[in-house]
Amino acid sequence: MTRSNVLKKVLILCTGNSCRSQMAEGLINHLLRGAWKAFSAGTHPADRVHPLAVKAMAEVGIDISGSRPTRVDELLDEPWDLVITVCDSAKETCPIFPRLVEQIHVGFPDPANAEGSEEERLQVFRKVRDDIRERLIPELEQR
Repeated sequence: MTRSNVLKKVLILCTGNSCRSQMAEGLINHLLRGAWKAFSAGTHPADRVHPLAVKAMAEVGIDISGSRPTRVDELLDEPWDLVITVCDSAKETCPIFPRLVEQIHVGFPDPANAEGSEEERLQVFRKVRDDIRERLIPELEQR
């Protein structure tokens, strides 16, 4: 099997692992299946995936309702092809990986900080979801 036939593994890293990294994991595994396998983790994971992240992803046919925030320490020993930080805080506190791994940063605002009605906050989650699809997916497609 040549390297081009091998599924590449990417770790999406954020602070809480409840919104951006979960949405990115879902999008990558849906849109780039067969080329990439995504996992997500947080430096300080939340208790649960944000319900509006679940709702925004369900709107595009991706179910992340069974996901759970994971502590990055649980995944440090995995043989990653790429680590992507999606929030500035995770970039600043990105752990040292035991193996040499390429790390890049593609930042997105935290939709969990959105204010207003549920519909107004959901609109922010949709925007971040769509921004992840427009900026992060092409980054992986060209690798």
